[in-house]
Amino acid sequence: AGTMEELDRSRAFAKDVKRIVVKVGTAVVTGKGGRLALGRLGALCEQLAELNSDGFEVILVSSGAVGLGRQRLRYRQLVNSSFADLQKPQHELDGKACAGVGQSSLMAYYETMFDQLDVTAAQLLVNDSSFRDKEFRKQLNETVKSMLDLRDSSGIFWDNDSLAALLALELKADLLILLSDVEGLYTGPPSDPNSKLIHTFIKEKHQDEITFGDKSRLGRGGMTAKVKAAVNAAYAGIPVIITSGYAAENIDKVLRGLRVGTLFHQDARLWAPITDSTARDMAVAARESSRKLQALSSEDRKQILYSIADALEANEKTIRAENELDVATAQEAGLEESLVARLVMTPAKISSLAASVRKLADMEDPIGRVLKKTEVADGLVLEKTSSPLGVLLIVFESRPDALVQIASLAIRSGNGLLLKGGKEARRSNAILHKVITDAIPETVGGKLIGLVTSREEIPDLLKLDDVIDLVIPRGSNKLVSQIKNTTKIPVLGHADGICHVYVDKACNVDMAKRIVSDAKLDYPAACNAMETLLVHKDLEQNAVLNELIFALQSNGVTLYGGPKASKILNLPEARSFNHEYCSKACTVEVVEDVYGAIDHIHQHGSAHTDCIVTEDPEVAELFLRQVDSAAVFHNASTRFSDGFRFGLGAEVGISTGRIHARGPVGVEGLLTTRWIMRGKGQVVDGDNGITYTHQDIPIQA
Repeated sequence: AGTMEELDRSRAFAKDVKRIVVKVGTAVVTGKGGRLALGRLGALCEQLAELNSDGFEVILVSSGAVGLGRQRLRYRQLVNSSFADLQKPQHELDGKACAGVGQSSLMAYYETMFDQLDVTAAQLLVNDSSFRDKEFRKQLNETVKSMLDLRDSSGIFWDNDSLAALLALELKADLLILLSDVEGLYTGPPSDPNSKLIHTFIKEKHQDEITFGDKSRLGRGGMTAKVKAAVNAAYAGIPVIITSGYAAENIDKVLRGLRVGTLFHQDARLWAPITDSTARDMAVAARESSRKLQALSSEDRKQILYSIADALEANEKTIRAENELDVATAQEAGLEESLVARLVMTPAKISSLAASVRKLADMEDPIGRVLKKTEVADGLVLEKTSSPLGVLLIVFESRPDALVQIASLAIRSGNGLLLKGGKEARRSNAILHKVITDAIPETVGGKLIGLVTSREEIPDLLKLDDVIDLVIPRGSNKLVSQIKNTTKIPVLGHADGICHVYVDKACNVDMAKRIVSDAKLDYPAACNAMETLLVHKDLEQNAVLNELIFALQSNGVTLYGGPKASKILNLPEARSFNHEYCSKACTVEVVEDVYGAIDHIHQHGSAHTDCIVTEDPEVAELFLRQVDSAAVFHNASTRFSDGFRFGLGAEVGISTGRIHARGPVGVEGLLTTRWIMRGKGQVVDGDNGITYTHQDIPIQA
């Protein structure tokens, strides 16, 4: 589930681009006080030189002369003014004079930069009116053609957005990139947190929607001018992308077909529906449906889960047919074996999912339970009750069974839900979502569970901290970290599952072999599988270490050693102790004693699940008390660290965070509390007329 800047089908044309016109706005060229932004321009020139050597034909249209000239003329004026002159009102400098002065400095800078980069840069000065002259246009084409034929020359022009568009048309460019001081075109002023970046501009849809902020800090053309120029060029057949010039690598991203900036294209309206439900609409609909769900009786909510379990079994053939297509696609794409294993929905997996949904239905109703009851004063009773969190956003990778578990947990706990699965499980997720939502009665509505299908909706959803209450990412470390870094919504989850089994010198050898083998081999791709085996140094002398190693190797496990174990056992050295293999491979290391094991776990573990195998009760207690992980086991496989095995009914995920929920998270992790007070007309009135009793009242079962 790679980067948030996903490849986009509407950017497929990028792979055939050869001739590019790049327009640099004044705000990119100049920094504070109107001086040249040397670093930014340098990075841009390097990027263009690289494209040039990769065989692209690059034409650069640069603004900035006016801004630069104004700064220089003001400085001159200041230097040559007497104190009396400065008391008088200052005249605005003439634009043409500024342009004339700034032009030469700007050109000299580009000349120097390109010279350093071994690119011959030719310069032409043109303005919009030149394009009315047929003869000039013919001459321009010939000049540019002969310049580009010299292979290593970049054309430099100077002026604004409309000029860049005219030029791109005249030169039959394959792409026009307008570099601005913002990421692209937004639905509102970029500074407004509710403004969203428009990835693909659709005239019919966005023309009336967008509002423009102030005209750019400098320069002639604000965003309005850019959009006008971009629309004209796009409808004449030249794709245009408006993006930020503050990150030089944006040009490279555009050419790789990544979704950066705003695209203008004549076929844009064919790619996106004119009216589509936004991420916000989905979240709001899920909240409304969740309130209807909460209003149902406990029995009715239970019934919905039974219907879902029945529907899963009844639709097994359809689910498997869709799932097989996903699996075949994944295998063709050369996806890792461990990921393909997570994708497969066997009949056994489907019936075990149905069983876990039924088990969840049979559990005590988690909503509205009275957790504490207090008499605050005579006749004034306060209750602390369990209640749903609201709307959950779950982003998970590859495992379609996660969709079923999470959907049933959300229904049991009265929450609305938005789901985004990995693209490798697209068909499986769609069919499972349909089977589940079809089983939800109309009184609640299928919008209780929304399935987010496009990658671009994720960044939008992560901004909705006013309508989404909790994000639960289930997937790679990269996915979890990325989500934590891009949202204000609380995140529940774990990035890594680096689980350890420590075999102590006082172990039962057969038990140790059984536990170690199960922890690695029962399901190597799981986050609770063992990734590092730690062994007490005394077990090397009595051959137990060799027995453990043989038990793993004879079952096809590839072993890597830490600095000590690799020497003793002649194993290839592990690249890192912080590596999660998710496959039939693991790291082995020899430690001094239980303290060495605890230190190793604290240094390299991910606070997920760690286990000790020993017959010494004191050592076991020490390990259980001191290892600071979400789950710590004595003489039991790490594979037990699972919501279903813990008896939670099903699992939302495993949290290695410390706030709200920790370890395998079931229904209780999706709940919060509310205070309910029942009185008889009491008022505070400066606490005068009331006697506080604060008595606990026993809760009636």
